[in-house]
Amino acid sequence: MQVSVESIGKLERRMQVQVPAERVSKEIAARLQTISRTARLNGFRPGKAPLKVIRQQFGSQVHREVIGELLQSSYAEAVTQKQLAPAGNPRIEPQSIDEGQDLKYVATFEVFPDVELKPLDALEVDRVVAEVTESDIDAMIERLRKQQMTYVAVARPAAAGDKVTIDFEGTIEGTAFAGGKGENIAIVLGEGRMLPDLEQGLIGAQTAEKREVTVNFPADYRATELAGKSAVFATEVKSVEQVLLPEVDEEFCKSFGVNEGGLQKLREDVAANMRRELEQALRNRNKAAVMEKLYAANPTDVPNVLIESQIRDLQVEAMRRSGAKDAAQAPPREPLIEPARRRVTLGLLLNDVIRREALVVDRARVNERLDEMVAAYGDAAAMKRAYLQNADAMRQVESLTLEDQAVDWILEHAKVREVKSTFKELMNFEA
Repeated sequence: MQVSVESIGKLERRMQVQVPAERVSKEIAARLQTISRTARLNGFRPGKAPLKVIRQQFGSQVHREVIGELLQSSYAEAVTQKQLAPAGNPRIEPQSIDEGQDLKYVATFEVFPDVELKPLDALEVDRVVAEVTESDIDAMIERLRKQQMTYVAVARPAAAGDKVTIDFEGTIEGTAFAGGKGENIAIVLGEGRMLPDLEQGLIGAQTAEKREVTVNFPADYRATELAGKSAVFATEVKSVEQVLLPEVDEEFCKSFGVNEGGLQKLREDVAANMRRELEQALRNRNKAAVMEKLYAANPTDVPNVLIESQIRDLQVEAMRRSGAKDAAQAPPREPLIEPARRRVTLGLLLNDVIRREALVVDRARVNERLDEMVAAYGDAAAMKRAYLQNADAMRQVESLTLEDQAVDWILEHAKVREVKSTFKELMNFEA
């Protein structure tokens, strides 16, 4: 078999293949011989029809089948012979396929680039470190209290943090406007869900009180017909209620599944969850930092076929998140080109680390990663069993774990500067 290859771009190759006619003929003859053993043709006993008749009856079909199979098998042989690594399926253009002649065709395809990482000792990466403190746990317990807060009516004037229920009707220069009227609308003063002027204007109001509040709509208000205008809201206070937080007692602990051990056990459980969330956040943050530096330091030509495949994956991910079913609802490809290129490049760079350093999946880390992924589910054990029984899902977990191992290896060999942070900063946490 004759094979020649020429480069027609940085990664594109044009390969000419010529399979000897003798090989084609032998394959056709062998296939016809096999058919002749069982063929049932009128006028002949099963398996007794002459080969000439078999060729007349089945020759064209067998020729097409053999040519199709030889195009695939000889292509695989050719890329192996030339030590090429195609990045996707080839575009095959037959040049000669007639029986009795050499099979000739041209295969055009892209190859994977030769990836060679720049020295990692020159890679400077900031690694964020943080820990869960007792004050963080206190703040989380306080948040859990707020999740179970109730409101109780009070006879005093409304203050920040109180829930005020009102009827209101707004006018602009004495004229009512669309959306300016409401009944039994509950507003938590200071929460910021209503216009600031309205919330501030209700401070000091009491149950059954009627008061007018002037509200200035911001210039960028979503209802453009109101933007920049001033309105007067006539309000009637139906009730004023203050927050009532639950006591941190046995009942409170039981409401979070802690039936024994009381507050100490609750704090231990909360701390464990917080540390798990923090570990995930740190891993993601530091992984992103490594990826950013790795990408910037190692510009790499990547096959367009892989970029296009990644664009499709990004479109599918976006549709899944939005619940879209129709392909016409897929996001446009242009804004996804650079993110796709980045994904492909980083995949190639990490694969080079994994290959060169002979990294293998750490089963213990796979199990830890799986435990993290299922921890948020009500029945974590059942979810873990479901993962373990799904080969595709487990391959994804293993792939993520191996990526993490490669990132850890890079961090061990790069110039790393530790940057201290806090749970609150990393988790954007407010009690």
